[in-house]
Amino acid sequence: MLLSLIVHTYSLRYWLPATVMLGTAPAYLLSWGVWRFLSTLLPARVYHNVDDQLYSIYQSMVLFFFEKYTGVEIVVYGEIPKKKENVVYLSNHQCTADWIIADMLAIRQDALGHVRYVLKDGLKWLPLYGWYFSQHGGVYVKRSARFDEKAMRTKLLSQTISGTPMYLVIFPEGTRYNPELKNVISDSQAFAAKEGLAILKQTLTPRMKASHIAIETMRGHLDAVYDITVAYDSTLDAAGQRRPAPSMPEFLCKECPRVHIHFERVDMAEIPPEPVFFRRWLHERFEIKDRLLTAFYNSEDPDQLRRFPGEGRGSPLSVTKTLPSLLILGGLTLPLLLTESGRKLYVKTWVYGTLLGWLWVKVRP
Repeated sequence: MLLSLIVHTYSLRYWLPATVMLGTAPAYLLSWGVWRFLSTLLPARVYHNVDDQLYSIYQSMVLFFFEKYTGVEIVVYGEIPKKKENVVYLSNHQCTADWIIADMLAIRQDALGHVRYVLKDGLKWLPLYGWYFSQHGGVYVKRSARFDEKAMRTKLLSQTISGTPMYLVIFPEGTRYNPELKNVISDSQAFAAKEGLAILKQTLTPRMKASHIAIETMRGHLDAVYDITVAYDSTLDAAGQRRPAPSMPEFLCKECPRVHIHFERVDMAEIPPEPVFFRRWLHERFEIKDRLLTAFYNSEDPDQLRRFPGEGRGSPLSVTKTLPSLLILGGLTLPLLLTESGRKLYVKTWVYGTLLGWLWVKVRP
């Protein structure tokens, strides 16, 4: 009985925030749909400005749970610019919670609404969200030979021409680094050896296509590249050895007490445009990440409070940045759930919104 209660209580840590985040999606999409209809005859810049504000509200609500609810400590190494910039965000990739880290940095620059992602093609089939991420400026890409360079260039160029604020998140490794998947790591290292590149131990070998296309297509629109290296405290076992990074459910279950974020701003003038030199530049950036992560996991701190080299500072987020968004979306959702007609609209939004979204991404990949 006691064990069942403990298990039930533990599961509520995840299901409560997950229910709220998923449960408010129809109200959010309905609000966005109204704006999309009203803005049809308005300039694209006007549409994007309000769309970014709406997106910021939703993502702020998400961060209420991932930061305030979990109580995670964010430790930042390096100076985050106070002003908003148009950037490409390059990071190592370990788990499904990595995209939240980009939000955590963006909200500290008041640029949360500008966040857009380069995502795996399969994610476009997510109910409601998959289609909307594309509408918000996200780019879906396939791997290797199926990678559609023209489609990516066209989408990014259209946003550049319209002056869309850009905080484009890319994970160049293409897939998550999991220390338990030895075959994935060995294949990645074999690829690096074949290409004459340095062997990386704490990250996978970065692939250059998406990063290079994004930076070159938007070079005149971008202010910088943000080079981000992330380490999670929960990826250390009792012996101090690296284990898989926390999933989103584990993160929401408060299994990650601290996230370390190494931030470096790279000016556009430092990034070579030629593909051959860009590949070398990108790999060198990941060599730096590899050294940072090696130092993090090899720390001799007796309390196992691992740190990146250099000075790290806690970066608490004010509840005023997140709680109002939770109240706004909750206020929009409750009226739908409290009336019969509202509940019908709510269900229809999930069902027909998902089906129409799937049709859209199928017809217009």
